[in-house]
Amino acid sequence: MKRSEINKAIVTSGQFFKKNCWVLPPNPKWDVTDFGTGDFKRYGLILINLAEEAEYCEKLMYAAKGQTTPAHTHKKKKKEDIICRTGELIIELWSQSPAEGEAGTAFQMKVNGQFKTIQSGSKLKLQAGERITIEPGIWHAFYPGSDECIIGEVSTANDDLNDNFLPTPTLAVMPKLMRTRYR
Repeated sequence: MKRSEINKAIVTSGQFFKKNCWVLPPNPKWDVTDFGTGDFKRYGLILINLAEEAEYCEKLMYAAKGQTTPAHTHKKKKKEDIICRTGELIIELWSQSPAEGEAGTAFQMKVNGQFKTIQSGSKLKLQAGERITIEPGIWHAFYPGSDECIIGEVSTANDDLNDNFLPTPTLAVMPKLMRTRYR
């Protein structure tokens, strides 16, 4: 991505945060990624790390319609709540790598704090305020169902370099070149 694209993405998301009354921390660290695809409009996400502690972290994310966070999983220890904060968020879920198939296999997930049976390969729509708890090993992809979406994440700490697994090895969850600070 060119620096001008990164700056534009930060300004656009910042305006949406402000419009929806999200006050960001002083000097936020913005992570802008195209997941190594070179196609930010199709595979793009903007993240702001609100808390980065040894035991847990909290992130605020922004995506526009058409931008997908590709299917991935965390195999070691990351347990995360993904929360739709504004708009509508669609999450696709699989019990194992989507590249391996197994669509239709049932498994249990917490949705809004209650266990629910999910069919592998299915899509779950979250409205503002709704959340899903994703355990290690569950594959997930997400994208806005609305024009724009603010997404929250509260999770155990993650090792971004060693615990993000994608079915397509050429994708990189957070390429170092895509990580930038903007003030």
